[in-house]
Amino acid sequence: MARKKEQPMVEPNGEPVDDFAAEPPATIGSQLRAAREEKGLTLEDIAAQTRIPRRHLESLEDSDWERLPAPTYTTGFAKSYASVVGLDRTAIAERLREEMGGARPVYTTSEVFEPADPARTMPKWLVFGAIAAVLVLVLVMSWLNERSFSGSDDAANGTPVASTAPQQPAGSGAAPVATVAQGPVVITANEQVWLQVKDGAVTLKEGLLEPGQSFEVPASAQAPVLMTGKPEAIRISVGTADAPAVGPAATTVRNVSLRGADLMRAPAAATSGQAPPAPATAQNTAG
Repeated sequence: MARKKEQPMVEPNGEPVDDFAAEPPATIGSQLRAAREEKGLTLEDIAAQTRIPRRHLESLEDSDWERLPAPTYTTGFAKSYASVVGLDRTAIAERLREEMGGARPVYTTSEVFEPADPARTMPKWLVFGAIAAVLVLVLVMSWLNERSFSGSDDAANGTPVASTAPQQPAGSGAAPVATVAQGPVVITANEQVWLQVKDGAVTLKEGLLEPGQSFEVPASAQAPVLMTGKPEAIRISVGTADAPAVGPAATTVRNVSLRGADLMRAPAAATSGQAPPAPATAQNTAG
């Protein structure tokens, strides 16, 4: 039996139907893959030139829209891919929007797009190193400040340093004096003597002391000083210790500090001159 010859398919207008035209058009992903393979490139080559992660390139070639980021980023990926393989960027972007318009669901949450090139991000060791350097700098500055404050406090509240007792003037008869003495400062007259004790502008004592009489410098005095024309006629004690003589005999001494630490440190410097005249009437100023 003779085989009947098949007649080609025709459209209603009488024109034959092209079998190849009936095939569905190629997707954007397949076009990109074909162009890449034609140029002999791998996905790693495309990723290196476009800075797009390989997994996104694979999803783009497979038209797997679910694994790709937002449409804006996906369109940018496709345009970059098209530029590398020599396709029309604009045409690829338009076709891609058409394909995603019917297949890609609408996302209401924004996606975090990770940096394409890890080399552009700051290394973790550099970040940790910078943090450690800042912490070390803060600790050093705190230590220096604390040391500075401690030094200032020690200077303000420091105790006298032990030293060798100074030599006594000839004929004074005073015993060696301890370098540290505490207690009230008392001036005792060995013979009649005129003296003046002032604390700044305030006169604490002015007049004669008879033999055996004493005057105790008030503990509240800030900077008491002594003036007398007969330093050999007085004995000054600090607590239980006798202080060195404040000057040579028959010499006027002025501005001799009556603070205990100053008296015990060394003899005060005396200024030579005539002794001031004593008042006509002695005053009973026994302390």
